[in-house]
Amino acid sequence: MGSLGSRIQAASAGDAEAAEGSCASVGRGCDCRKRKRSSPCQCDSEGEEEDCLLNTPRRKKLKSTSKYIYQTLFLNGENSDIQICALGQEWNLHKVYLCQSGYFSSMFSGSWKESSMTTIELEIPDQNIDTEALQVAFGSLYRDDVLIKPSRVVSILAAACMLQLDGLIQQCGETMKETINVKTVCSYYSSAGMYGLDSVTKKCLEWLLNNLMTHQNVELMKELGVVVMEQLVQSSDLFVMQVEMDVYTALKKWMFLQLCPSWNGHIKQLLSDADNWICKRRSELGEEEAFLCTEQGAPFAPVFRQVRLQYIINDLASARILERDNILPQDWLSAVYKLQWFAMLRTEHDNDTGPQEANKDEFDVNSMRCGRKLAKDGDYCWRWTGFNFGFDLLVTYTNRFIVFKRNTLSQPCGGGKLVCSRSTGYQLLTLEKDQEYVVMNLDSRLLAFPLYVCCNFLYTSPASNRRTDAPEPESSAHSVS
Repeated sequence: MGSLGSRIQAASAGDAEAAEGSCASVGRGCDCRKRKRSSPCQCDSEGEEEDCLLNTPRRKKLKSTSKYIYQTLFLNGENSDIQICALGQEWNLHKVYLCQSGYFSSMFSGSWKESSMTTIELEIPDQNIDTEALQVAFGSLYRDDVLIKPSRVVSILAAACMLQLDGLIQQCGETMKETINVKTVCSYYSSAGMYGLDSVTKKCLEWLLNNLMTHQNVELMKELGVVVMEQLVQSSDLFVMQVEMDVYTALKKWMFLQLCPSWNGHIKQLLSDADNWICKRRSELGEEEAFLCTEQGAPFAPVFRQVRLQYIINDLASARILERDNILPQDWLSAVYKLQWFAMLRTEHDNDTGPQEANKDEFDVNSMRCGRKLAKDGDYCWRWTGFNFGFDLLVTYTNRFIVFKRNTLSQPCGGGKLVCSRSTGYQLLTLEKDQEYVVMNLDSRLLAFPLYVCCNFLYTSPASNRRTDAPEPESSAHSVS
């Protein structure tokens, strides 16, 4: 409180000195600095009389040059030397400003007939462009700053690309990256691909990878097409909640919504209705033909092909659901069963040579994707089950540490917008019996709950022919809060 008061007093004193200095400069003989200012100073009155004589207003706010140019030249069209017509509307503009646009610069500087015309009719081939978008695009040539609403950004981007306005294109891209959400991500992704904004495309994919499984949304699933869904499901960065079976379940719901877009129920009812729809189709088709082999189901085959089935058939209940649904062709399942069976036999008979070296590309394609939501701070312990060469990996979160432990003892185990993200990166671990390893230490200053923990594992046996009890998990884990 004392320091604040001192600063205020110092400012007041400075103002007083400035006033005194001004007074002394007007009338050198004035001794107003030596007495209290209880009565008006003669110097002040003389200054006021002089201001009145000159008829000069004291505190008039000047209009900035940019605002003046925008109002006078663009909105009012004063001294216009060219008229642009498009979509039934006219703009009285100026060639010197239009030349900031690569589109008009080329038109006016070349041997085109438009270079000597005073009225130009623009053809607008892009349906995303409307008169409001053109108004913003033309106006951006006359002012320093442009306000872009998220609801209008795609149209403005289309106009900016047509007119080759690099600055406006960049501003549209920044607006899109800052406003990605469940309602905008699909339109942004599509537009970014259409107009070549690679950074926006990447940002949209990152958002979808983090939120598709953790915050499932009916309208989003309806909008997601086959191509982008295939790209998401095949990615090792897909944030899978719980286990790989949940990816298959999400795809069932997504496929149902693609085929029945008029469905309008609650997200909690979606799986039940999807199962009923699949059951009805199965009875119509008969038990012999898998749904993806039919004309109606074939377009979805590339997406379901990316599901990592080797981590689903290890669980009896999940394997039975796959058989019951009859969505996947039998040869897909037979191939996976065969691979897993032979892997188990080789391990059991000490005949598994293991990988020759760690391979990150193989890890990205074949790793087991698992996730967990920690609703609030506390101690958590869980395991993701499966064959995995009999390797039981225990995951613990306690005191901001995430710990992997190779568990051989009988131990009890229980268990939106991106705020921050931490990743361990690609690591190769070899764990002895009951050995534990700290894979991440989270900064308490950055933690915000709920906390989402996602781990990718690829279990491999040692590269030797002799029996060992220490398989090597190649792992990558990251947490998102």
